[in-house]
Amino acid sequence: MRGGDGDRGSATVWSVGVIAVLCAVFGVLLALGQAAVTRHRAAGAADLAALAAADHWAEGSEAACARAERTARAQGTRLVRCAMVGEIADVTAASRTGPFTVEVRARAGPAEAVAPVPPEAPAHRSASAPPAAPPDP
Repeated sequence: MRGGDGDRGSATVWSVGVIAVLCAVFGVLLALGQAAVTRHRAAGAADLAALAAADHWAEGSEAACARAERTARAQGTRLVRCAMVGEIADVTAASRTGPFTVEVRARAGPAEAVAPVPPEAPAHRSASAPPAAPPDP
């Protein structure tokens, strides 16, 4: 055996090890991306379902929730919960992709009317009136 032959083939072993680590890292990154897509799909469906239910509140909570159910299904998700309180819809939609299941809650309804705040009266001083003197100490 010659002195330099002991390291022969070690680059192949190191290459295989590096490739295995890179595959594991990319696998984790792909799983995180899939989880993010699943969460965004559920959030979008929950928002749309809540808006659909709030838009049909006058038809009653059953009809409004049925509309929310159809909207969630059209987005490829399922409606987990639907509740109507007056004109406000509160829904939860779930999305499943691979091993990931995500539930997102959304609320929709009319904006509350806010009474307008009257503008403050500007402080006008008459040019002929002298400013008030400060009190004596």
